[in-house]
Parts: sequence; structure tokens; C-alpha cells
Amino acid sequence: MKKIISKVITLGSLFDGSGGFPLGGMMSGIIPLWASEIEPFAIRVTTKRLPQMKHYGDISALNGAELPPVDIITFGSPCQDMSIAGRRSGLSGSRSSLFYEAVRIIKEMRGATNDKYPRFCVWENVPGAFSSNKGEDFRCVLESLCHIKDERIVISRCKK
Repeated sequence: MKKIISKVITLGSLFDGSGGFPLGGMMSGIIPLWASEIEPFAIRVTTKRLPQMKHYGDISALNGAELPPVDIITFGSPCQDMSIAGRRSGLSGSRSSLFYEAVRIIKEMRGATNDKYPRFCVWENVPGAFSSNKGEDFRCVLESLCHIKDERIVISRCKK
């Protein structure tokens, strides 16, 4: 009889909100370890529902190299600047530009773990993310995420 070895999959959630990604992860057998969120009500919700998760606060004050490494980093960066309901300033807007903070955290964690963690990242956003700035913002999202793994990808018109 073969022994089955299972590996625990872990998750960290940036821009956590009320913990949708960690909750979905838990329902799939993934262990949420930590979250980054600044809204007090959202933190209270996840603290109540997911008391095992550590909350680290403002993403701009975090260093990915100092966070516990996780297999998956999820993030739904602020979307108001990309939304079809917003002013459409895109990734250069004051809120949606926080996307680049998530990229920074992921790069820092990968650097500290010899590119081992995170193994995956999941970004979700709003209707309008594909069309913001005639698709250029989504191109920048894709290039920025690909650039984490392969530094040769040129990000010519995207903020780094």
C-alpha cells in the first residue's frame, strides 16, 4: 500500500477586504496564514470569521521578505480608477496604482525565498480593468506579473 503524502497549501491575502479569497481558499483546503487590509470593519469581519489569520495592516508599510512565505498570494487591488463606474484614471490613479505594491511584495518574498514562494498569485478586479486606458492598463498588469518571474520582459510604458 502506498503512503499518500499531502502538502499543505498556504495563502496570503493583500487588499483582503472581508476575506473572500481566504474563505474560498479554506473551502478548498488551503490554509490562509495572513492578510493585509486597512479598513477597520473589514479587519473585524475577518478576525471574527478567520481568527487564525494574522493581520499586517497597510500594504505600503510591509516588506514581502519579512512576511511568512505562502504558496499563493491573492489580491484585489483598489479598482476605483479602473472601473467603468469611476473616473477611469487607470493604473496611474492614486488608488489603482496600489497594484504595484502587490507586485513589490511578491518580488520581495520571492527574493527572500530564492524564487520558491509564492508559487502563484491571483489578481481580481472590476469590469473596466480590460478596457482601462484602451487596454494599456491590463497590458501593464500582465507585463508586471510576468516580469516577476522573468526579468527579461520589458515594461516600456508601465510604472515599475
